[in-house]
Amino acid sequence: MADISKCNDSLCPSKNKCYRFTAPSSDFWQSYTNFNRDGDADNCEYYWEVNIEELNKTDKIIFDKL
Repeated sequence: MADISKCNDSLCPSKNKCYRFTAPSSDFWQSYTNFNRDGDADNCEYYWEVNIEELNKTDKIIFDKL
């Protein structure tokens, strides 16, 4: 679970590469916000690039613990 405000912009072209959109959510408490991306922008000023290889390693560690 990420202790961040997650993005809820499902139309963002960079959503699948942004940690704020792809981070695991809490089952009990999670904040979401609209980061006000300009309509023609690829991302917003709060864009947080995801390193896909690192994300896969983290997911594997999490699932191995379950």
